[in-house]
Amino acid sequence: MAITSKESILKVLTAFNPWWKTGAVNPKMTKSYKRFAFYEAMKRLDQTDIRRTVVLTGTRRVGKTTIQYQMIQTLLERGIAPQKIVFISMDHPMLKLSGVNDVLESYHENIYAEQDVYYFFDEIQYAQDWDKWLKYIYDNQPDTNVIATGSASPALIKGNQESGAERWTAIQVPTMSFYEYCEILNLDRPELPKTFKATQMLQMTQQDRTKIMIQLSKVQNHFNRYLQVGGFPELALADNDIMAQQIMREDVVDKVLKRDLPSLYNIRNATELERIFLYLCNVSSEIVSIDAVAKELSGVSRPTVENYIQYLESANLIYQSWPVDMAGKRVLKSKPKIYIADAAIRNAVLMDDSLLTDPVEMGKIVETAIYKHVAAFYYQKATSVGYFRGGKKNKEIDIVVDYHNAANILIEVKYREGAPISDDDAISELCTEASAAIVVTKTASDFGVHNTKSGKDMLRIPAFAFLYLLGHAEKNGYKGID
Repeated sequence: MAITSKESILKVLTAFNPWWKTGAVNPKMTKSYKRFAFYEAMKRLDQTDIRRTVVLTGTRRVGKTTIQYQMIQTLLERGIAPQKIVFISMDHPMLKLSGVNDVLESYHENIYAEQDVYYFFDEIQYAQDWDKWLKYIYDNQPDTNVIATGSASPALIKGNQESGAERWTAIQVPTMSFYEYCEILNLDRPELPKTFKATQMLQMTQQDRTKIMIQLSKVQNHFNRYLQVGGFPELALADNDIMAQQIMREDVVDKVLKRDLPSLYNIRNATELERIFLYLCNVSSEIVSIDAVAKELSGVSRPTVENYIQYLESANLIYQSWPVDMAGKRVLKSKPKIYIADAAIRNAVLMDDSLLTDPVEMGKIVETAIYKHVAAFYYQKATSVGYFRGGKKNKEIDIVVDYHNAANILIEVKYREGAPISDDDAISELCTEASAAIVVTKTASDFGVHNTKSGKDMLRIPAFAFLYLLGHAEKNGYKGID
């Protein structure tokens, strides 16, 4: 029997789709918690007036496949016939070698002949000509719904523009927010009004702000562990944090650097890719010069550094934050700040127990976490999340939510005792141009209103509280913190 015969394909498909026999997804596959992206994906799937292919994109172990299983179970509970739902893992060697055509033929010839079906493709980018197949299905099977996952988001977006003619919607699945972490661990959580947003604290009395902070203090002691392992659902639930970090290195980092990216982009020297990623882990939250990286890593050319940074971003392992022009002030020549996609990845890679006790390193870790939260929060809006550095004194604002045609949101991370902000800091000078200005502090007692000489008040709020409130706003449907 040939390795990729339709009989062998059918055996693999049957193993992946037990609901054809049982009528339900194994509860171990659906988990008990749902990521925010699940609700977004179901909303897109249920939108009948505008037909779209749904593509979930994010790094390994963030729960993309679990979301697919949860969607399948939801469809089964709605009464969709089990045989009309097929899960296809293109990461499986048999299915990858077979190609989409043989896989779909095997399914339709043996399980369900009609085309009013739900295709769930896992890691779609491993299928040969995947973008052309998504286009073909969309154009020729109007009763078919497609839900796919992919780990290389720019590749998916590029394929959409070239072959899909905007036929699919990419939904980002970032690592968990601090709010989601507290939720899946079922921790004792704050009791807050559903509509509450961080900047409402500016209009409160200090007494009322204190009441909110007392509620938020319930999750404060869980913040450091979240920074170590909390961005990944299964690892957050693990009992052994050291083992969780090891799995993170093996599954999230090593497999991506040594297998996924070399396979997707024909990288011959994965060692160079690893060296560049390690360098970026060390400088996360800093402005990065491509020339400086090439010089530091002697033997790696500038074009290689540039390309590999793009590849790391495509695998959702890093974010690039670009400078934003503000109030007509001259900005730094276009160099990105680079953030590791989750502070826990950085900690797992560097394997330095002192990181969480070193004030400088903690500043980098917390700024990395805050950038991740803000970028994930705003990714669907017509905004970009960058930074400002410029003016006469070349001062910096760590994070700027750039609304383009509207007032920006400014965020300065001061994760240190006292969290000093002076009148000539960039955020103090430019806050009059912003819809909100936020100073993220360290200690639970460092909260309230920061008065500036311009008359525009800024909000001071501890990091754990700010991140929790961002997640609270996202859970309740708000896509703005002003």
